[in-house]
Amino acid sequence: MAPQEKARTPEDLTRLFVERANAGDAAGIAALYEPDAVMAFPPGERTVGREAIRELWEKVLAQSPRFEPEDPLPTLVSGDIALTSTPARDGTGIRAQVVRRQPDGSWLRLLDQPESKPAS
Repeated sequence: MAPQEKARTPEDLTRLFVERANAGDAAGIAALYEPDAVMAFPPGERTVGREAIRELWEKVLAQSPRFEPEDPLPTLVSGDIALTSTPARDGTGIRAQVVRRQPDGSWLRLLDQPESKPAS
């Protein structure tokens, strides 16, 4: 099996997520996260750690959802930390991730807020 593509820029993570999700690759999605990453999903809960993130995505992907790329907002970078975000296509808010550059120069998600609804 060929090694999976690594995110060479913070913005690559969103593209790789969509590609892997649409391929039904929960392990590939989990590989985009640091080992101790925290994801604010399901809504109102937290999923902590790469293994728990993989298990969560196995359940989600069992329903065969289709993901579409979303246009990113400008990435904010400070050294080896970056903030990436995209407005949700359905108008429900903003998706935001804190990502960190790895020793090999690739990027992984550290914190992931996949659903954030604006205050009403």
